[in-house]
Amino acid sequence: MTTDALDRIAAALERMAPPPIQAPDLDAADAFVWQVGPDRLVPVNSVNRVDMALLVGIDRARDTLLDNTRQFAQGLPANNALLWGARGMGKSSLVKAIHAEIRAQGAPLKIVELHREDLPSVGRLLGLLRQSDHRFILFCDDLSFSHDDEHYKSLKAVLDGGIEGRPANVLFYATSNRRHLMPRDMIENERASAISPGEATEEKVSLSDRFGLWLGFHPCGQDEYLAMVRGYCNAAGLQIDDAALRAEAIEWQATRGARSGRVAWQFFTDLAGRRGIRV
Repeated sequence: MTTDALDRIAAALERMAPPPIQAPDLDAADAFVWQVGPDRLVPVNSVNRVDMALLVGIDRARDTLLDNTRQFAQGLPANNALLWGARGMGKSSLVKAIHAEIRAQGAPLKIVELHREDLPSVGRLLGLLRQSDHRFILFCDDLSFSHDDEHYKSLKAVLDGGIEGRPANVLFYATSNRRHLMPRDMIENERASAISPGEATEEKVSLSDRFGLWLGFHPCGQDEYLAMVRGYCNAAGLQIDDAALRAEAIEWQATRGARSGRVAWQFFTDLAGRRGIRV
């Protein structure tokens, strides 16, 4: 056998069974993104987030999640949290804002973003984080599962931890538009086609039951929407009278057919651009 053939065989074996990754430098940043192929924690030096004071209309969810996160940062018992509900109402923004708030209060809490498609690798990630003295929020944004999607089984390793248990220094926060993480037609299909409909449905629906906190986010009213816009303007120093702002903001949301924090930010971005204000 030639040397080239042996080299190709060796390379193939390394791809099948890659060497264990080196321990990451978790002091390099306060936030990381987990990436696979190869496994690594990529530091994020500047997190894209909104100040918590600008998040309007979600006071109850904000206070509950802030208290839960503070408990965890202090080494006290805390629950995994599922933030579910209307699009654009600040679910992911709240998680990132609370991480910043807890850090500002002096707790060295770190956040790691895990993409939904990388859930099968979560066991390896937990193994790395378990070895650290730091405390981590493991954050998965826009979490949901479709028909024949088996990734939800990997999530159970985060929520229940298997035989080892979830690492004491890791807490899991997820956002989703769906309360049960599964589309309703998928659940109904399970009831109609499974041999044991109840068991098949329970296996999927019970996934969300593993979150200790369910925090609902609902569509905002016009007053809340206008308060969001005014808050963004005040924070950026954009001067505009209330009547003009109200008329333009309402016209903008009418063209979008929706009111939400995301729509308020998009209107403000347009307004700031037209007024020559940098944000």
